[in-house]
Amino acid sequence: MNATPATLAMLTERLAALDAESAVRRTMARYMALCDVPCSALEGESLAALFTADAIWEGIGPQYASKFGRLTGHSEILTMLTRYLPPSPHFSVNVHFLTSETIDVRGANAKGRWIMLQASSYVDAQAELIAARLEVDFAPACNGRDWLITHFRTERLFDAPWQVNARKPQT
Repeated sequence: MNATPATLAMLTERLAALDAESAVRRTMARYMALCDVPCSALEGESLAALFTADAIWEGIGPQYASKFGRLTGHSEILTMLTRYLPPSPHFSVNVHFLTSETIDVRGANAKGRWIMLQASSYVDAQAELIAARLEVDFAPACNGRDWLITHFRTERLFDAPWQVNARKPQT
């Protein structure tokens, strides 16, 4: 098979899009892991490193628009997120699961959509399941390898209380 310049250009573009999808997926996985409680902190990772300096984090829809509003920049975003993370006594357990993924890469921009399930147990012993729709915009980082969050939107779809059964580890 002779590779024409047009074929090589098309394959190069396709490979770049696949690399970008993988980087976007890694960024979201790191974000969720850093928001889990207890957090098995990723070595040297911080939430700030996942966002552009002028990023927007936004709660949308009837339940999240008033609760979270629209936050801009590292300082506002991290101030809000750290209210829920240790050492703050908010969650005793908080685990995130992502599903229904779509990632659309168009050159130097990408948009990802997920349904997130969050299983949370609070320090007051209450627990709930939350489902939210996430729509997140990304741009490539200066290192040419990672992609950073430019606009994070979350909309609560439903929540339900659940019973947490404390089980002793088997010996």
